[in-house]
Amino acid sequence: MSTHEIRVIGDPVLRTPAADVTDVDGALVRLSEDMFSTMYEALGIGLAAPQVGVQKRFFVYDHGEDSGVVLNPRIVESDGEWAFEEGCLSVPGLSWEIVRPKTIHLVGVDLDGNELSIEADELEARLFQHEIDHLDGVLLVDHLDDEQRRDARRALNELTVARPSQSGGSFPMDTGGRSSGGGLHLP
Repeated sequence: MSTHEIRVIGDPVLRTPAADVTDVDGALVRLSEDMFSTMYEALGIGLAAPQVGVQKRFFVYDHGEDSGVVLNPRIVESDGEWAFEEGCLSVPGLSWEIVRPKTIHLVGVDLDGNELSIEADELEARLFQHEIDHLDGVLLVDHLDDEQRRDARRALNELTVARPSQSGGSFPMDTGGRSSGGGLHLP
C-alpha cells in the first residue's frame, strides 16, 4: 500500500464540499487501503478523502476496536456537549479545546454496500463529526471562538516562518477568521 500526501491548511481542496460516492470499484477500495496507510503513518485515527485531494464523500477510521470505511455518512441525531483537545492532520502540530455533541447517531454505507448505523459517544463521536466536517468543507478552525482564532492565526504565522517549504509559504486565514485544514489526531 502506498501513502498519499496529506493536504494542509491553505489548500483549497479542503474547503470544497465532497460529492457523494455513487460507485464502489477497485480504485475506491485501493484508495481506502492507501488512506489507512497514510493515516497510520501520520499517527491519526481518521482521514477524510478530501485530505488526500479526493473530492468523494467518505472517510476511513481506526479507533480502538472499531475501524472501517464510511461512505456518504450523515449524522441523524446528536446530544449533549463534550469539550476535548482536538487536533487535525491538516493543521500539523496544533490543537484546541473544541466543544462538540457528546453522542451521535451516524448512518452511511460500507464498501460492501451494507447500511451502517453507529451510535457513538465522546472520542468516537468527535472523530466522526470531525471527518464529516472535512467532507462538508468545514475545518477545525471554524469551530474556534474569537480568542482561539487569534491564537490560531499567530500559531499558523509562526508555522509559516518555521516551515515555508512544506507549507507552500503560507497558511492563509479566510475571511471570517477561517483557515483551511483537517483529519483527527490525538494531541
